[in-house]
Parts: sequence; structure tokens; C-alpha cells
Amino acid sequence: MPIDTALAANDPQVQASIDRALRDGNTGLTPGEETVMINEAYVIPIDKTGWELADGTGDVRFTWDYDNGREKLLNLYRKGKNRQWDSEVRIDWDLDLDLDDPLGAPEELIPIYGSETWSKLGEKEKSVVRRHLVAWQFSQFLHGEQGALICTAKIVQTVPDIDSKYYAATQVMDEARHVETYSRYLDKIDMAYPINPNLRAILDDVLTDSRWDMTYLGMQVLIEGLALAAFGGIRTFATDPLSRAVNAYVMQDEARHVMFGRLALRDYYPHLTSAEIAEREEFTVEACWAMRDRFLAEEVWETLDFDVADCIEFVKNSEGQKFFRGQLFSRIVPTLRDIGLWGKPVRTAFEQMDVLNLADTDLDSLMSDDERIADEIEIELNQMKASRDRDLDATIAAGAD
Repeated sequence: MPIDTALAANDPQVQASIDRALRDGNTGLTPGEETVMINEAYVIPIDKTGWELADGTGDVRFTWDYDNGREKLLNLYRKGKNRQWDSEVRIDWDLDLDLDDPLGAPEELIPIYGSETWSKLGEKEKSVVRRHLVAWQFSQFLHGEQGALICTAKIVQTVPDIDSKYYAATQVMDEARHVETYSRYLDKIDMAYPINPNLRAILDDVLTDSRWDMTYLGMQVLIEGLALAAFGGIRTFATDPLSRAVNAYVMQDEARHVMFGRLALRDYYPHLTSAEIAEREEFTVEACWAMRDRFLAEEVWETLDFDVADCIEFVKNSEGQKFFRGQLFSRIVPTLRDIGLWGKPVRTAFEQMDVLNLADTDLDSLMSDDERIADEIEIELNQMKASRDRDLDATIAAGAD
């Protein structure tokens, strides 16, 4: 129940509890506000019902206020619980995958399409490029999902609010499932690539920073926001049923993850100082430039013994690839504006990337589309499987006759 801070002034224990809550950012209030919520369930102030880690590193944050939950985050937690799925059951891994063209996507989506290098290749060599590109791209998805798994486990440890701990726990399971799913898909491709240096550098920064909001910002907003857009490109343009299903189902989860970071940081960032905001904006700009360069696929051109410099130069300047890289920020740009990281350095960087116009993107509508399309693809694939099973039964029956 609300307690007047005048009462706290007469009780050192209550005042200590309020001071701690304000310092840790657990209340959502500022020191100048007149009330703070104290959980009625405790007979003594909340900070006296638990303990603190002896080393004070901040690696783990306990909360003793189990009832103080934000309704939007709790609704996201409920959805996270209800939307759990089993990769072995939901995905039909018996579907064949054409290794010469795993995605079944238009040729125009190949990064070096239209280059002199591409025009010199025969059909067999082009098939090799397609396979390597898919192996490289899905390998980065796999590595990113493992990074998300580790980061989300860290969020459960370090975030101060119980509703955030609840939801992050569901995301840990989501990310484990995604790692399993992409690993199994790459088994069918029978090829994999190591982690891209730009992705690894961002993950290193996120994982070594002890501040819980930096984990949210780096993983929930930036890395997962970019991944969502990349998944969406495959979901939209691929014709291979397995490739579309894998990405659509993962997107259904990832849309909630980005929303989780958006809700939590939108509440937290208004309470930071201008210097703290500036530090986070600097990190954001550096990370966005690094992620933009992550999709140049230099590892593929090097592995195939192409002229790496020529390929990179073409990819950087190709109008089609510029548009593709721009669309990768369709989730990131509006989210950053929404959470309050929208200072001049961020806007200038996005203007230079030619993605500032994405700020008006309707994130809620995109999330609804992610949910709907995944369900539609699942219905479509279940119908295909039922038809295939009927054909198989008919063939067996005809053979018996």
C-alpha cells in the first residue's frame, strides 16, 4: 500500500528500504515523488527480508517484492508460457532440402548477383554459392541464438524486477529451442561457418557488461531486432517449406523478446542521467555500424576463393544490397526511438545509413503479423503433411493389392 514518505522519515528502517529501492531503480519512482509502494506481505521492510551477495559485484540481483508486477510485462510472460513449442514435434524434419538451392529464393537476393564474379559462374558453381550462403547465414543465426541464450540467463540473474525475471525465464527456454532448431537445420545443410567477427564483438561487449540494461539493449533490442528482420526476409522470399517454417516459428518467439526489451527499457531510461544516456547511445551507434557490416559475407567469398575485395566492394555499393541492409533495421530504429535513445548521434548515424525513415514503423502491427504468419504457415504445412501421408497410405495399399 502507498506509504507517505513523511512516515518513513520517522522510521530509519522504512527510509532505508525506500532509499534502496530508489537507488536500485525498483520502484519506477524518482526521489522527488511523495509515495513508494511497500509490499504489505512483509512485517518488516523489504530490504531486511533477504540478503546481499558478499562481494557486491552485482552479478546476481535478488528481489523480495514478489507482487510488484507491470501488467504489460506479466501479459507477455503469460503469452511466453502459452506459446512454448517443441522443435521435434512442430517442425517436419522429414521434409527434403534441395542442397543446390536450400531456400528456393529468387536469384536476385544473392549478394553478388549482377557482379562480374556472379556472371562468370556456371549453374553448378552458382549452386555451390547458394549452399554456402545459406550455411553462413544460418550459422550466424545459430551463434546469435546461443548468445541470446546466455544473455537471457544473465538477465534472469541481474534484472531487479520480478516480472522481468518471470518473462526472461520463458525466453531462456525459447532460446534453447532456437539453438536446437538452427543446429538441426544446419545438419541437413551439412555445412557450417564460425561466428562472424562483428557479431562476436557485440556479444563480447554485452556479456562482459555488468549492467542489466546493457544486456537488454545489446541483445533484446539490437541483436534480436536485426535477426527478426533477417528472418523475415527468408520467411517472405523463400519457397522451401522447411526453411520458411524454421524462421517463421522462431520469429513468433523473437517478436515477444524484442517487445520485452522495449517495455523494460522504456520504463527505465527516463530515470538515467544525460551522461548515462549518452554512453548508451554511443554503444548503440557503434553496434549498429558493426551489425550493418556483418552482412557483407566476406567469409563466404574467402572460402570460395573469390576476389574478396571485389565482392565486398560490390555488396557495399549494390542498390539491392543497400536496400536489404536498410530493411534489417526496420525493428531497431522505431524501438530505439520508443525507449528514448533518440539523441543526435543516433539520428545522425541512421541518417547516414539511410534508415531514419523507419522510425515511424508500427512495431505492434509487425508483431501481430509475426504471430499470424507463423500460425498460417503451420496450418499450411500440416495440410501438406496430411496429404503426403494419405498418398503414402494409398501407395502402400495399392502395393498390397
